[in-house]
Amino acid sequence: MKAYKYILETLVAGALVLSFSSCEEKLDPESIFSTESAKLDPFSASYQLDKFCEDNYLKPYNLQFRYKMQDVGADMDYNLVPAAYDKSVDLAVLTKYLWFDVYDKVVSADFLKLYGPRIIHLIGSPAYNPANGTMILGLAEGGLKVSLFRVNTMNVNSFEDLNEFYFKTMHHEFAHILHQTKTYPKEFDQISTTYYDPMGWQERNNNVCASLGFTSDYASSEAREDFAETIANYITKTDAQWNQLLEDAESGWQQQYDDNGLPVTDDFTGKPVCDPVEDYDGVDGRSIILQKVEIARQWFKDAWNMDLDALRAEVQTRQLNYDIEALREQVYGIPTGADAQN
Repeated sequence: MKAYKYILETLVAGALVLSFSSCEEKLDPESIFSTESAKLDPFSASYQLDKFCEDNYLKPYNLQFRYKMQDVGADMDYNLVPAAYDKSVDLAVLTKYLWFDVYDKVVSADFLKLYGPRIIHLIGSPAYNPANGTMILGLAEGGLKVSLFRVNTMNVNSFEDLNEFYFKTMHHEFAHILHQTKTYPKEFDQISTTYYDPMGWQERNNNVCASLGFTSDYASSEAREDFAETIANYITKTDAQWNQLLEDAESGWQQQYDDNGLPVTDDFTGKPVCDPVEDYDGVDGRSIILQKVEIARQWFKDAWNMDLDALRAEVQTRQLNYDIEALREQVYGIPTGADAQN
């Protein structure tokens, strides 16, 4: 089974990269875990989260939510640390609220049980790769297992951070699972065929990518990643963020140079810094992005009987209005010890 790495950002001059590859194999909808789990010990320190995961992931979705890091489930080439218990609680309740509950409401309660991943594995640190100067923040393997890194630095008070490091990734990878099950229209692949750059997309400025009709730099790597990124960005970006993307797509962009004639790069990402100029490349980025969204919208309707805009609306409502303390209470309010036995 091939592992897919979805790269979020390039780490140049100390910047960070989220790297995923794409999956090729269809997800088997049959259960691989028994929902008859070993009896939990109500006196154990982790009982509340274990009970929450059993009741909200294992039983309804046949999914193992693994927050106790397993060496056999992680790449031994990296020096990794486990996810902190409190951070695991936060990501467990947020994943249910911002992803699983959304599909339950918009599609059906059985949809993610049939097509969702079977394992979500939390790891506290990112995975540093000194060979190519990157830091892996997430990994999806064959549509079966999703590993989420950097959990210990998660900022639950910023839905922008939550989307960037976790939930956009989840929607992206789930789009791959869906299109491997029911192929998306191949006309999508032809729209931007001239502008895909599998080897050099990491060096592209995001505004330049928008002007070429892509929702992100990673979208410009190849067609199937473009399709998944189009869906993930459309779902998670706020109206203001989406409108800004379309505005950027209407402009041309030109490399900025310093007084010595050297190209200016961003101190954090290492990407070229570009200034808006008259759009002279003949590519209508805004129209292309909207065309891609329309193809995805129609595919969701025809292939899955799903309303992409309803899905987006539900995500937007939830990510702008979640109460993290109320969500935490779903775990911390679970009775323990003798109280759990009564």
